Amino acid sequence: MRHPITTWLSAALGLALFAVVPAQAAEKHLTILMSVPDLAFPFFVHCIDQGKQEANKLGDIDLLTSDGQRSSPKQTADIEAAITKGVSGIIISPNDVDALAPALQEAVDAKIPVVTFDRRVSKVPGILGHVGADNVKGGEAQGQLVEKLFPDGCTVMNLQGQSGSSPAIDRNKGLHNVLDQAKDKYKIVFEDTAGFDRAKGLSMTESALAGMPKPPDVIVCANDDMALGALEALKARNLVGKVKLIGFDALPEALAQIKAGNMTATIEQLPGGQVSGAMEVLVAFLRDGKKPEQQVKLLTPIAITADNLNQAERLNEVK
Repeated sequence: MRHPITTWLSAALGLALFAVVPAQAAEKHLTILMSVPDLAFPFFVHCIDQGKQEANKLGDIDLLTSDGQRSSPKQTADIEAAITKGVSGIIISPNDVDALAPALQEAVDAKIPVVTFDRRVSKVPGILGHVGADNVKGGEAQGQLVEKLFPDGCTVMNLQGQSGSSPAIDRNKGLHNVLDQAKDKYKIVFEDTAGFDRAKGLSMTESALAGMPKPPDVIVCANDDMALGALEALKARNLVGKVKLIGFDALPEALAQIKAGNMTATIEQLPGGQVSGAMEVLVAFLRDGKKPEQQVKLLTPIAITADNLNQAERLNEVK
């Protein structure tokens, strides 16, 4: 059994090491870097936890985890450090799909296979595979729910995600795919990016509500953190329940608010399935030389409301 290589990461460019999964008996020892955009997001904490579980399940894998800290230069430096030390492979959700493309191309050129999850990098053709949610369909699910809630039309406030991230782009596209078909009925009265950030979701909602003659019928958010921030703004104006609130990610905290009747819905994008799928693709290639049958595999998100909470992946974490 090889000793887990932890020292180089802590020394190289400030790379944050969060865990090393103990190696177990298997046919080929692997060292894999798993990198996420920012562990300040509960979504990515869950993804890292799922990665550890999958590595343990597959066996004899040292899983090195890094926090991009919402910085593309930081995440780039982490990847370059991993290339220098010769990791077996990389699993990554990039902070910015364009900004991370050069570093990932460098990894591919160094014959280090890369699998992306959550956020796809289309500008690096040599990437082994991608496993993620179909975020366009997720955005469409939000739009379809708006139609179901307001068949006669409504006003919509749209809090978009982080600029440059593929989930934000695709979720916004999906929402517009649905609502733009009936612009006379579904009017977007406010639309801006709150960067997937809870505090920005709160401040932007407060500012938007202050500038409106009357509140919108529904607030649609590209993730649950922004929705939970918007919820605080609604509470301050006694608008909880009066304004429908739809998030995305199915975080336990959001599920709890749906159960309590304070949020209307969220979108389940199956992060556990994304991470386990990405790990399986990478390990199958490293150990057996097997390439994925589908270079891009997309899972179909579903809308979670009070009526189908039991379909949420993380319902057991709701306190």
